Amino acid sequence: MSQIVLPSRTVRTSEYDVVVAGGGTAGVVAALAAAREGARTALIEMKGYTGGTVVEGGTALHSFYNLWKAFPGVEKRQVVRGIPQEIIDRLAEVGGTSGHAEMVVGYDYDSVCTAIDTELFKLVTLTMLEEAGVALHLNTMVTDALVDGSRVMGVVTESHQGAEVIQARTFVDCTGYGDLAARAGATYVEPNDYAVVNSIGIANVDVEGYYDFLNSHDALTQLAYGWRDGDPHAIVRLDGRSVALPPAFHEAARDIGMSIVTTTVHDKYFMFIKINLKLSASPTERDAASHAEVELRRRQLRAVELFREYVPGCEKAFIARTSPSLCIRRARNIVCDYDITRDDVLEARHFEDNIMVYGFHDSAPRLQIKDGGTYGIPYRALRVTGLDNLLAAGMLITS
Repeated sequence: MSQIVLPSRTVRTSEYDVVVAGGGTAGVVAALAAAREGARTALIEMKGYTGGTVVEGGTALHSFYNLWKAFPGVEKRQVVRGIPQEIIDRLAEVGGTSGHAEMVVGYDYDSVCTAIDTELFKLVTLTMLEEAGVALHLNTMVTDALVDGSRVMGVVTESHQGAEVIQARTFVDCTGYGDLAARAGATYVEPNDYAVVNSIGIANVDVEGYYDFLNSHDALTQLAYGWRDGDPHAIVRLDGRSVALPPAFHEAARDIGMSIVTTTVHDKYFMFIKINLKLSASPTERDAASHAEVELRRRQLRAVELFREYVPGCEKAFIARTSPSLCIRRARNIVCDYDITRDDVLEARHFEDNIMVYGFHDSAPRLQIKDGGTYGIPYRALRVTGLDNLLAAGMLITS
């Protein structure tokens, strides 16, 4: 590939105490926490809203509680509180969440399913950020970093207004892709060990009809009841074994990488149907990601056709929502001062510098946390190696 040297230019500058890059769940919480401690805080987000993967792909939050039901005799404990719980409380006020819906089937994987209305999540979190005094730099992309020795001095951003350098004492990379850390020279790995996803919302469906479809084939693996359009005892999460369903459905679902799990907080709407695609290269590779965007949209149409053909009450289903871009589990993993190990998680280890605890991981029930307990996330697991004032949060840490 040929190269060209760009001419130097003079750009605008601004200065804060803390700059958070990326407005997903990690970025929202980081910015709120910093601003509430009195730090002048800016949040940089490349899209026009906050929420990241939870509003674009997942539509539900995992395990605010420990896996108590999977371990008889273990006490039920809420392990996630603080700002995440505040967000759920605010969503509940406007009918935007299922609440902490206890898993009736599949409780050895997840303790509760906390489904959210994706549009209301955007509004609630943006409102909370404004209330806290966070400076919102939406529709703004991090394009470079200014580094002096072991310190990040500023980030270069681009918006429709042009380029700007934003300086700060502390930076937090919550971009999901590690864009800030990579441009600052941090060490990282790109394992490319997960499929990428473009999820869809399917409307004009029968949630109970889908339950009957799964149950009639003895395929049901997950079930939770919670708030749905004012009914506190409605189905809000379903999953099943595709292999137990009619062979033509199973084979077609397998061919397009469709997971049959769904969550919802509204009648006649599956907020989340996941379509997977394994890339030959990291999702940071432009050409590979572009191919995936196109291929996954082709697969979305086939997914809704399967529901129309096989699931009672879904004969007139249509696609009501798509992810605006690829959803990933990880791209760049930023090397930090501590790498949380599998044994740390499964042995329920805690650390002197814990910044939070959690009771979920995605390999359950095949692998379980000891005694339905929790494991700690130490501060040093967020501290980017070699850069004194840069933290990584969310999916970026190498753990």
